[in-house]
Amino acid sequence: MKPALRVLSAGLSTTVQDAGRYGFQRLGVSLAGALDPVSLRVANLLAGNPENTGTLEALYVGPSFAVEADDVRLAFAGADAAIEIYANADAGRGDKLTPMRSARVRRGQVIRIGSLKKSASLYIAVEGGFDIAPVLGSVSTDSRGMIGGWNGRALADGDVLPLKRAAASERDEFRIDGLQLAAPRRFRAVLGPQNDYFSTGEIERFFCHEYTVSAESNRMGLQLEGTPIHHRHGFNIVSDAIATGSIQVPGSGQPIVLLADHQTTGGYPKIATVISADLPALGRLAIGSKIGFTPITMDEAATARRQLSATLDAIPGKLVRMPTAAMDAAQLLACNLISGVHDAAA
Repeated sequence: MKPALRVLSAGLSTTVQDAGRYGFQRLGVSLAGALDPVSLRVANLLAGNPENTGTLEALYVGPSFAVEADDVRLAFAGADAAIEIYANADAGRGDKLTPMRSARVRRGQVIRIGSLKKSASLYIAVEGGFDIAPVLGSVSTDSRGMIGGWNGRALADGDVLPLKRAAASERDEFRIDGLQLAAPRRFRAVLGPQNDYFSTGEIERFFCHEYTVSAESNRMGLQLEGTPIHHRHGFNIVSDAIATGSIQVPGSGQPIVLLADHQTTGGYPKIATVISADLPALGRLAIGSKIGFTPITMDEAATARRQLSATLDAIPGKLVRMPTAAMDAAQLLACNLISGVHDAAA
């Protein structure tokens, strides 16, 4: 039997994602990829994978799955979540795990992940990765284009995800300490490219105002609610290229910040663009979050990008080796250590 994870409950929205599908936007193919590429990278580091290996991205409520392999090494990074490992699907009690660590899980055991906190996204890496063929160089799921990932869609109950490894490597487990993933209250952005469609007063209003992330938000974009921004020259433009982080302002005046699954072209004016260094934190925002924007220059954006790169390069230095955990009762019984009865009175 091919090693696999069997999906018992798919969660709210769980997809296979890597860093994205680059080089095809001119053909109308979206980038896709992880909303939070920093947490993607951390999960893979903990699992012992190359940083761009495909992982599971769970949004808001995590999945549950059973191990159909000798054993697997899993790693979790991103949101705080209730993660539990059960001896089997019928067990009423499980062992709790914290995110930002790796763990070895054995055949027949069940991993259940509950609601996510402090972030909208959690990344679940498997040592060796999933045995899924890339599409245009990536295993990322583009649900709108129905390509990549697992059959071009979010996971569903009963799916069986094949694994590249039949067993985990013999090594210690690790956690990461001291990595701050909290999203800022204000995101840095550069003006444009269509800031001339707005008066100076409306631009100032945009940067001074605070917005709420709407329940209409998804992987394509964060739809914001707040005081409308008014256009000076109407709200239709000749469609042009879209960058991740672009802030469109449609006729409603309510900004939309475009995320990983954004369309490749668009016909609404873009008042500003969130800088690349802040995009991972942008992908962590949950519905109801309050956010604002701060204008910066291109030079400041380049400096911020270099600072993010330095932070990423330093992450391996935050790895902490974990002591070998004591075996639980279920594991001890599975080893059949009791082979007879001894009379204490003898």
